[in-house]
Amino acid sequence: MNFVDEGYVINCRKHGEKSLILTVLCKHYGKVCGYVKSGINKKNLATFQPGNLVKIDAWSRVDDNMLSLKVELITPYAVNFLDNADKLKALSCFCALSNACLPELQPLDRFYYWVESFVNLIDEDNWITHYSLFEFYLLEFLGVGLDLSECAATGTRENLEFVSPKSARAVCWEAGMPYKDKMFRFPHFVVEKNYHPKPAEVADLLNMIEFFLKKNFFAIHNLKFPECRVNLAQIVENT
Repeated sequence: MNFVDEGYVINCRKHGEKSLILTVLCKHYGKVCGYVKSGINKKNLATFQPGNLVKIDAWSRVDDNMLSLKVELITPYAVNFLDNADKLKALSCFCALSNACLPELQPLDRFYYWVESFVNLIDEDNWITHYSLFEFYLLEFLGVGLDLSECAATGTRENLEFVSPKSARAVCWEAGMPYKDKMFRFPHFVVEKNYHPKPAEVADLLNMIEFFLKKNFFAIHNLKFPECRVNLAQIVENT
């Protein structure tokens, strides 16, 4: 196997004295994990910071072997996170969820757009909205996304105001009102493609996604939910 791609660093750990195991979320090959020989030195270490956009040249003599990587920095996006604790927390969540949820060497297709949007638009006032959309479409990519097309109880497409925690489907106002305290709020800003929603709307979406990620993915696959992601919605108050 031999290929060239580009993507965002999501994990880096020491291997032996001077080498690294690097994980990159790539445009064409999805999550790529590989060995970087002699990666630990003053010249190269800054390249491997989470969030950086890098070019990788990957190869292995046998397909079952771990890939070897030659890495070149394209854009040091990591610096855009360093002066803001909330952005750093979101970056940690982005990396942890991507690393835990995504399979290796599976193309991300349209989902990669939301990966790029979060990192590239981190300096925008509504950066947390772009992060929440990354998580929303992560659910969809994993095959456990929300069905917001019509009411689960009546089939209507009108007055959709809730999401059922049991079915992950939309529920209209009339059918959901008796159970509103047990329902999630319908994410209108996602459906309407409004990139400047109210903070409370973003917080509601993040809380809902946390619930469904735990229930429909992490629990099913017997995986530990990333601690850094718990209660992420609280940072919305600071943005």
